[in-house]
Amino acid sequence: MATNASPHRHILVFPYPAQGHMLPLLDLTHQLVLRGLTITILVTPKNLPFLSTLLSSHPSSITPLVFPFPSHPLIPTGVEHVKDLGNTGNLPMMAALAKLHDPLLDWFNSHPNPPVAILSDFFLGWTQRLATSLQIPRITFFSSGAFVASVMDYIWNNVEKLKSLSEIEFRHLPGSPIIKQEHLPPGWGCVLNTFDALEAEYVQCLKAHVGHDRVFDVGPLSLTGPDVLDRGNSSSGSDLNDQVLTWLDQCPDGSVVYVSFGSQKLLRKEQMEALANGLEKSGTRFIWVVKSGTIQQQDEGYGVVPDGFEQRIARQGLYVNARLLVDDVGVGVRVCEGRDSVPDSDEVGRAIAEVITKGEGMKGKAKDLKGEALAAMSQGGSSMKNLDRFVEEVCQLGA
Repeated sequence: MATNASPHRHILVFPYPAQGHMLPLLDLTHQLVLRGLTITILVTPKNLPFLSTLLSSHPSSITPLVFPFPSHPLIPTGVEHVKDLGNTGNLPMMAALAKLHDPLLDWFNSHPNPPVAILSDFFLGWTQRLATSLQIPRITFFSSGAFVASVMDYIWNNVEKLKSLSEIEFRHLPGSPIIKQEHLPPGWGCVLNTFDALEAEYVQCLKAHVGHDRVFDVGPLSLTGPDVLDRGNSSSGSDLNDQVLTWLDQCPDGSVVYVSFGSQKLLRKEQMEALANGLEKSGTRFIWVVKSGTIQQQDEGYGVVPDGFEQRIARQGLYVNARLLVDDVGVGVRVCEGRDSVPDSDEVGRAIAEVITKGEGMKGKAKDLKGEALAAMSQGGSSMKNLDRFVEEVCQLGA
């Protein structure tokens, strides 16, 4: 591990306040500090607890920069995280955070040792404009992989040709909604939460399209954080973990299906009913993590578990009312497509049962990917080498 970074190499890290975006970037920050960089992390007050473990682990190398959360007409007072906004929260959140441009510019101009670069989430595209005005590089962080970055790059570069098409064929990719140019991987470089064994061809494709080699796949970052991560969770989180682990210990290995749609999205009532019925019909052990909706969202039919479901599946499954996030690796069975589509409950049950009883190929592939991910993050692994290369490049900035 490279640890000889100049103490003057100071960078600003700006996470986007959504679990699946923030946590990988904080794990990356931990690795950057271990390699000698000095970090300032920008957050708003209610997101400061997410930094507690990092700050206690690296008190002299990480400084929090806390700005008041800017108001927005579509964001309730006191809300500063996408998980509290539901299905349509990203656009208002991005618009609100863009109001930090001027306060952040003032902070840079008054700092005795300002950062030599900005490392920010790709949802915070306006930081490219800020970096340009400061004449420093902006490094784009993708919490997802190279495939997504390549697709967005292609869409922007071909937006005029694609406007009239109902289907888009990505012929340049080995083998989304329209994103603003500033959300794509421009400028100095980008960091991706993926690894060579999973997406090497897409990483190379992205390098070819951006025209340089400053594309760093350094994941999976969930394997690289501090030894103990409370992630800003409440004390009740450990009790829930104990409950889940106790239940899992009573199940045979490889017999449980994990069901989650992340910490933000809510399913409609019809989708919830189809999924609940499918899980019940499958006869398979499962853990279903369900995001709680607000009273208004529940009244509108979002995120409501069918009446009596918990009692009916008491011995078969574990229904967890919590906010968790999982990154899937593409091994599974498709049962429907489309944001608003409602799967057939019989098909859901069949697919789940098939994965458990006949899915040895998928399980084997998942185990292989697990081994390759661990190898990538081990000493001398591909992602560790890319992390070292990234820090070496950053240390040349401002020299």
